[in-house]
Amino acid sequence: MNADRTRRGFLGWVNSAVAGLGLAAGSAEAKDTRHEAEGEDYYEKLGVTRIINAAGTYTALTASIMPPSVQAAVARAAKHPVRLHDLQQAAGEYLARQLKCEAAMVTAGAASALTLGTAAAMSLGNRTAVHNLPTDVSAMKNEVIVQKGHRYEYDHAIRNCGARFVEVVTPAEYEAAFTERTVMTNFFNAAEQGEIGRAEWVRIAHSHGVPCFNDAAADVPPISNLWNYTQMGFDMVGFSGGKGMRGPQNAGLLLGRKDLIAAAALNNNPNSDSVGRGMKVSKEQIVGMVAAVDWFLSQTDAGMEAEFRRRADRIAAQLKGIPTLEPRVAIPNVAANAVPHLLLRYDPQRVKIRPLEVAAELRRGTPSIELNPMTGRKSGAGLPNDENTIVVGVWMLEPGEDLIVARRLKEVLGKAASA
Repeated sequence: MNADRTRRGFLGWVNSAVAGLGLAAGSAEAKDTRHEAEGEDYYEKLGVTRIINAAGTYTALTASIMPPSVQAAVARAAKHPVRLHDLQQAAGEYLARQLKCEAAMVTAGAASALTLGTAAAMSLGNRTAVHNLPTDVSAMKNEVIVQKGHRYEYDHAIRNCGARFVEVVTPAEYEAAFTERTVMTNFFNAAEQGEIGRAEWVRIAHSHGVPCFNDAAADVPPISNLWNYTQMGFDMVGFSGGKGMRGPQNAGLLLGRKDLIAAAALNNNPNSDSVGRGMKVSKEQIVGMVAAVDWFLSQTDAGMEAEFRRRADRIAAQLKGIPTLEPRVAIPNVAANAVPHLLLRYDPQRVKIRPLEVAAELRRGTPSIELNPMTGRKSGAGLPNDENTIVVGVWMLEPGEDLIVARRLKEVLGKAASA
């Protein structure tokens, strides 16, 4: 009997063990399936520090995070090859309808839109020019008129085509600057300087038969800016895809006149002998950009602003005990990044740490937090900040990150206040 019970016990143990192994195998299989679906964490594998983005849509901080619907569209597009020309054409036609313009093209970011737009103006009606850019431009129109106050670090995107700039200040200088070499004018939409407004800029250029480009890279929201400038008369408008629209960071939009967008396409990838060959836009980028536009158009300006203000208020509420600290919500008075930012001003004689030092503390901490680069700097970027002001960009924070930012600010400022 004992032997029989022992045998039965042994068999029972074996059966239990086998079942357990099955469950374990099933769990491991489920884990592997989840791992495969989510992908390996290469930030961890490569030792790259994740950050909380309390700065904004800056390229150096990898801009925005794509919403779930855009991420899903990108992942799905990655599973199937298509003919790139067909996808670009269909996407362009769809985007033009959505954005109320003649034509549209997905580009490799806003700088790419600038280069391709310039190439389009220089090669319009001249297929040979596509081959000659940027080195053999002696027989082409290659002068781009720009206001002196609109010169910026993205000039290089235009100079990539072999163009040269002609600077103007007054409307009279602008009128006098047009010659037989003038090919385009460029307007920096978020410029804080310049005497000539958009409407006058377009009117004068068109009186000379010259197309106008508007670089509006970071200038949504408001949502309506996606069609405001083309409807104002600008012949080409460039936007970044990875900023307010929250598309792929390496995508952008070139919108405008049908003939110019068609000429831009001739200068673009996959055409090998062109200035834009290296500005490759993948199927994932194109679909992601279209999905981002769909997502963005489903939002409202009022809804986005209300959410950003709620985030700012939640952070400010956690800092009420910090001596002399005065919170304020401000929207930049320039076109770029025109969303609520939280400004925290205090007396560094009472809270013994400078805003730039606060930014460094948050950057070194865990989790690493990046504050807006205007923190601790003189007024700029359309914000009323100064050396004693912390600037928190709330619009790229993920759910719950506002309270993490508040906790770290309270720790750093509170410690300095009690020192």
